[in-house]
Amino acid sequence: MFNKQQSSAAPSSKGVETIIGPSVKVEGDFKGEGDLIIEGVLIGNIKTKNNLKIGTNAIIQANISANNAFISGKVKGNIHIKGKLELSSTALVLGDVKTQVLSMESGALIKGNIDMPVSNISYQDESPVSKPKSAKETVEEK
Repeated sequence: MFNKQQSSAAPSSKGVETIIGPSVKVEGDFKGEGDLIIEGVLIGNIKTKNNLKIGTNAIIQANISANNAFISGKVKGNIHIKGKLELSSTALVLGDVKTQVLSMESGALIKGNIDMPVSNISYQDESPVSKPKSAKETVEEK
């Protein structure tokens, strides 16, 4: 989908249905079926059944729902991704994130909760961690 400088989770320009350019500001809810690239400003909500790319200079104030997403810009809102979410080093997310797979470059920031559902994994603490004995307790036992 993308070359080396582009993410595998983000759409290529060939399959993109909608591009919101850097000089465009959209206010309102956006709902689509295809790939979406946002380079400008969007205030509202975003929902696409396919892939989403948010460019480095993009500013988003929206709850986001997509199949896969690649974020390089600023997002204020909750993000729900069914597949893979990739955050570049310039990404800033202020909101809760729910995704199956999360990839973050050094420098990417999230202020919110991260929920990555897991299945078939159980944690069993069969032996409780005991407090180390003090020197006095060790001497008294002898």
